[in-house]
Amino acid sequence: MPYSLAIFDLDGTLADSFPWFLRTINDVADRFGFRRVRDEDVEGLRHASTREILSRLEVPLWKLPAIARHARRLKAQAAAEISLFAGVETMLRTLAGSGVQLALVTSDSEANAREKLGPTAALFAHFDCSASVFGKPAKFRRVIRRAGVAPGKVIAIGDEVRDIEAARAVGIACGAVCWGYAAPAALRALAPDLVFERIDDVAPVLLSNVREPTPT
Repeated sequence: MPYSLAIFDLDGTLADSFPWFLRTINDVADRFGFRRVRDEDVEGLRHASTREILSRLEVPLWKLPAIARHARRLKAQAAAEISLFAGVETMLRTLAGSGVQLALVTSDSEANAREKLGPTAALFAHFDCSASVFGKPAKFRRVIRRAGVAPGKVIAIGDEVRDIEAARAVGIACGAVCWGYAAPAALRALAPDLVFERIDDVAPVLLSNVREPTPT
C-alpha cells in the first residue's frame, strides 16, 4: 500500500462549501474593506494562486487573522447549509478500514470541522485546524510527527494551489481534486502527483500502486 497517512483538506475537498462562500464573500469584503467579488470575477479567481487572489481583491494581509476568525464564526452559523460531497463518507470509511490513517488540516475550526463531518469525524486519527492562509506546512509536519509515518508514505489531498504548495514544502505527495474551489486547469498546471476527477477514484488509487485514476 503506497500511502499510510492521508491528510485531507476540508472545504472544497470533503465539504461542499463553495456555494456558501460565494453567498458570503461580499459581506466579508464590505466588513473588512477589500474588493467585492463580481459574478464575472469568479472563474478568473479560480485559476489564480492564493497570493494572486489576495492581490486582486486588495486584501490587507494584516487583516487575514481577523478575516479568518470572522469566517469561522459565519461557518458555524451556516453549518446546516454545508454538507459533505456525495461519496465522501464511503471513501473515508474505505481508507480507514484498510488501515490508512486519516488526518484533517483545515483553516476552519475543529468544532466546525467535526460538525460538518458528522459521524465520519470518528474516522480521523488527527486534527490540526485553524490553519492560517499560508500555515499548512507547519501543520502537515506536526501531523506527520504525531502519526509516526515516513514522509514518503504520506499524501495531502486538497482543492487549492496552496494545498499543493504546502505538500511540496514538506516533501510529501500531493493529490488535487477537481470538484473544489480552484479550477482543475490551475491545479494540473502545477503537476500534482495525483489528480482526482471523481470522489470514487480516491480510495482505489490510494490503496493501490496505480499512480493515476483511470480516465473516464
